[in-house]
Amino acid sequence: MMQNRKEIAEPLSSEYLDAIIEHSFDGIYITDGQANTIKVNRSYLTISGLKKSEVLGYNMRELVRNKTISASGTLMALAQKRPITIQQEFKTGKRALITSTPITNAQDEVILVITNVRDITELYRLKEEAAQFHQKERKLRKELEHIQRDSLKRCCLTAEDQKTMEIISLSKRVAPLDTTVILLGETGVGKEVFAKYIYQNSSRNDKPFIKVNCGAIPANLVESELFGYEKGAFTGADRNGKMGLFEVADTGTIFLDEVGELPLDMQVKLLRVLQEQEFERIGGRKPVKADVRVLAATNRNLEEMVRQKAFREDLYYRLMIFPIHIPPLRERPADIIPLASLFLSQLNKKYNFKKYFSLISITMMKDYNWPGNIRELRNIVERAAIISSGDEITPDALSLYPAGERPKAAPCVPAHTGSLKSAIEALELEYINHAYETFGNVRDAAASLGMTPSTFVRKRQRFSAQVKDLM
Repeated sequence: MMQNRKEIAEPLSSEYLDAIIEHSFDGIYITDGQANTIKVNRSYLTISGLKKSEVLGYNMRELVRNKTISASGTLMALAQKRPITIQQEFKTGKRALITSTPITNAQDEVILVITNVRDITELYRLKEEAAQFHQKERKLRKELEHIQRDSLKRCCLTAEDQKTMEIISLSKRVAPLDTTVILLGETGVGKEVFAKYIYQNSSRNDKPFIKVNCGAIPANLVESELFGYEKGAFTGADRNGKMGLFEVADTGTIFLDEVGELPLDMQVKLLRVLQEQEFERIGGRKPVKADVRVLAATNRNLEEMVRQKAFREDLYYRLMIFPIHIPPLRERPADIIPLASLFLSQLNKKYNFKKYFSLISITMMKDYNWPGNIRELRNIVERAAIISSGDEITPDALSLYPAGERPKAAPCVPAHTGSLKSAIEALELEYINHAYETFGNVRDAAASLGMTPSTFVRKRQRFSAQVKDLM
């Protein structure tokens, strides 16, 4: 038996050793004790991209000097008499992770250095691709943030009226907190605009903002839309289950518009989310955590709904932690013209228009009741900009009154007798004073009448003096 083992072992150390080295998956590079290359295998040539003639018989110092390799682990191992692991780059552009191990004799002299070579070219490629991917991701994220900011700029949060200024101040104060906010007001007053403003100024402004119109979801689908369901929860359910909008909004903000339209059974689940920050999917048994800031809005009288048992009292008080009432546009008249100007400016930019409101149109917009609030104002301005034949938007284009109900314009007759010239001057003064009252400054008032500021001031002073003389 011992003889048989010896017969097997001897050929392994001689006949088969080269074959083992040659068929190794790792590259193998062998030098003598003076760093002269004495053997390389096929894997090494594949990994490095070098030819055998470019390395065999060469000293490692020479290979480093002529930049065949970037650095030599062999030379380091010889100098330090210990295994050395480094990254190596070849003149072919390929890269490898190498480990050079010195082999010593009985006199502690290095007689061989065995270097194992592993290809990391692919690893570097993947690393570079990952870096490019993350760079693209950062770019896309920045673009998304820009789009979100731009979207919020377009949401028409502009104000001149003191009431609106106070609401903006209040919204900005509560925005950084995770307090539940409910926005109250008539349809079209801009509740969604203020919800987006609160979100933009919150600590969650880089996280999802999910809007849900509770009144637009069929009653039988509200629960699955808001809270999702497990697979096989009901007939026709997606076999993989479905995430609800509260899960989609995780770490971000959910805006429940028209929250007063929620069915009573869904009000219970919403109350649980607000109180315990968790819910259950349909067909689920495990609670799902909900790290979500809730903003709500309604045009309904929730207090009256509570009295009528149409809205849960406990949910009412939970939502009313921080109510913000947004008055209708008719109660903040100072906002009408700034908003109209903003909408028109957006349309001019979008369609390359040069539209502007006539002075009479401005007066009509200020005097109109706006039952549809800001939404109506936006729609009317857009329609007027489209149908007006010239750049000036006249009262006919505004169509503020139903057909047959438009009030007839009173004839503009001067309150004094005199020449036609004086009458025209008195009328022009009326226009000049009205423009100044509307815009509050000479530059904008003059521009609205097609005058230079100096002409505006000169005429205003001259005509005022003439009218006084006539009185």
